[in-house]
Amino acid sequence: MNRNATFLGLAVVGVASAAFALRRPLMMSAPRCMAGQWHGCFDTFNGVVLMTLVTLPVAALVAWALAYRRRAAGVASAWRTSLAEVGMVHGTVPFVWLTMMPGGPVGSAPARVSLVPLRDLVTMGALGIVGNLLVFASLGFFAPMRFAALASAPRILALGAGCSVLVETSQYVFRLDRVSSVDDVLVNAVGALLAGLASRPWWRTAAPSDRPGRALTPTG
Repeated sequence: MNRNATFLGLAVVGVASAAFALRRPLMMSAPRCMAGQWHGCFDTFNGVVLMTLVTLPVAALVAWALAYRRRAAGVASAWRTSLAEVGMVHGTVPFVWLTMMPGGPVGSAPARVSLVPLRDLVTMGALGIVGNLLVFASLGFFAPMRFAALASAPRILALGAGCSVLVETSQYVFRLDRVSSVDDVLVNAVGALLAGLASRPWWRTAAPSDRPGRALTPTG
């Protein structure tokens, strides 16, 4: 119970801090997002971040519904499992969406690949590095809470690297006028690992079961 309360408190503080720090740029895209306009909302960083924050109550409601159903069925760790599932999706999909936004008109520029490690870190800048660290941070944070098989640092690192390779390959295949860089993969993977280590107190240590256990009746 204490761990759950700590986790929820940290989540609330983190979201509130992010909203306060980004309040001005987010409000610039608010009119378009509230009007349901695609251009200026869902195709901009500010708009996507704003909609992610706005839909947090919906994500919390989904997590509550899943936890309620699991608890009614007698499933252990119902809240942790439900929060982890919703957190993985809600915290990862917006960042993947942002990485798949074209840098220019789709197909207008040749696909570019950078396979030299650490060469692109200088051009990323501090903001770019932080952004890349956050792409799969939610996945790294919540995945070991949901799946016992991922509850180890090497596996979280491999998960982040594998997902990043898929994103970078997609950027190249669809010619989104972005550089498919090995440095992006490295930073994305490190971000997933750091977030995973932060959630270590809540890692699942036993195989999950969504089926209520049946009590054994003594015989004889």
